Formats: sequence, C-alpha cells, structure tokens
Amino acid sequence: MLESPRFPTPPNPVNFDEYCLQKAAPPGSSTYYALRQASTAQQPLLAALFALRRELEETAKETSDPTVGRTKLAWWQKELAALAAGNPAHPVTKAIAQHAPDVEGLYPLLQQLLAGFEMDFEQARYLDLSNLRRYMEGVGGTFATLIAQVGARTEDERAAVAQWASPLGNALMLAQFVPEIGNDARHGRIYIPIDELQRYNVTAADLINRRYSAEFTELMQFQTGRAREAVHAALAAIPAGERRHQRMLRALAALELALLDEVEREQFQVLHQHIALTPIRKLWIAWRAARRA
Repeated sequence: MLESPRFPTPPNPVNFDEYCLQKAAPPGSSTYYALRQASTAQQPLLAALFALRRELEETAKETSDPTVGRTKLAWWQKELAALAAGNPAHPVTKAIAQHAPDVEGLYPLLQQLLAGFEMDFEQARYLDLSNLRRYMEGVGGTFATLIAQVGARTEDERAAVAQWASPLGNALMLAQFVPEIGNDARHGRIYIPIDELQRYNVTAADLINRRYSAEFTELMQFQTGRAREAVHAALAAIPAGERRHQRMLRALAALELALLDEVEREQFQVLHQHIALTPIRKLWIAWRAARRA
C-alpha cells in the first residue's frame, strides 16, 4: 500500500513559538539546554530555525516512500518561497517571519538547507569522505551558518560567519553520525563512507543486522577520533571576538563531544540501542561551555 502524502501544517496551532519549542527543543533535549545559553532575544528565532531543520529531517529520514518524501519537500520549497514573499502558512515559517530581521537574507541559506536534505532521497551510501562532505555541507554547514548569523552582531560579522561556522557544522555532523549509526542503518541510510567500511572490513549488512566485532570497534574508534578532532579544530577557529556571542553553538559542540565520550565508554554499543546523556549532565555541560572564554 502506497504511503499517502500528509503535509506538515498542524491543525489550528495556538502559538507558533510554542510549536517550534515543542518540535525542536522539548525539555530534556540537547537543543533545549543549548538554546537556553543564547540571549533571550535570540531564542525565538533560533528555536524556529531548529524546528525547520527538524521538519525537513523528519521528512527526509522518516518517510519510507521516496516519492512521498520528495512531494513533501516540494511543499516545503513552496512554503519557503511563501516565507520570502511575506505570506507563510506553517507555524515554523510564521515564527521565522516574526523574528528574523532579514528574511530575504536568510532565504538562500534556507534553500541550501532543503537541498541538502533532498540528497537523502538521491543516495543512501557515500563512496568516500569527499562525497559525503557534499551532504554534510548542505545540511550541517548551512545550518550552523544560519545559527551563527543570528548570533552575529554586525553586518561584517554576518558576512564572515560561514568561514568558521560551516566547518563547525560539518564537524558536528561527523559527531552526530557516531551515536546514530544503528538508527540510521535501520532507516536504510549509512553515513560512513564505503571506502572506510571496506578499510575496516565492516559491511553495510553488519550495521543493519547489528553485528558487533573487533573490526567494528576499530571503525568506530576511527570515526569517533576524527569527529572529536574536527569539532575541537572548528571550535578553535571561532574568532575570539565572537565566542561570547556564539554560546549556543559552543554549547552544542560541548554536548556532542560529551556524547562521543559516553559512546566510547559504552564500547560503541550503538547498533542496538540509543546512547544519550542525562538531562542534568546536559544542563551542566551546556552551561559550563557557554561561559568559557
């Protein structure tokens, strides 16, 4: 039986800001604690952007029929155009319109973000890291740039944020792939490049069927180490004058690094279970990271 497209406008939302918070940052989530590190004035727009990312991610990764998924993303393409034209219909785009000082300036990045998620319907395997990086830049680098622009104080800073924010977004995606390997495989997508699987003698079937091995452990050690190094390097590249104003991104990075440590302590048992930090740890990690110079 074919899946019928159900478009994402919820019935009679009472408050689009509340909708965005429920969608993107429910209490106890990493986004919830990272969002609280941003200034009060920035939080509504940041929540809306995270909610949009979540809407697109759900469409791309949780829609079993590719035809239906593409139809839903086409709906979002039209909705983003409506946002740019000043007549959004969805609670998320209404929130962006309400809180973004320059919607037209955001529109090209929002289009890039949607195009990145469209890649999930084009391929589910990646030959090598350079091939995977196209996906990472479309989804991770673009989104981090959007978030960094919200924190930037001047036009010059907003124009320059992509230089350091895009590598940070890519690094965060590398980190996010690690604990999600099992879940992604069960949804038919593997974000470890094929040449790296072959190098460590691990197959896609091993991941899908939750087969652990010494080779899998070595593969995961490599993935974790590379992700950790990439996040640290990207954090170090944030200009000193902007670090205080990018507290949310720095909190997110700290949470991803802590989760990598937790996955490592659990001996990379990520194929059959979801490993997560406790809410109290998330609160402490995000708070501490945001206040570091």
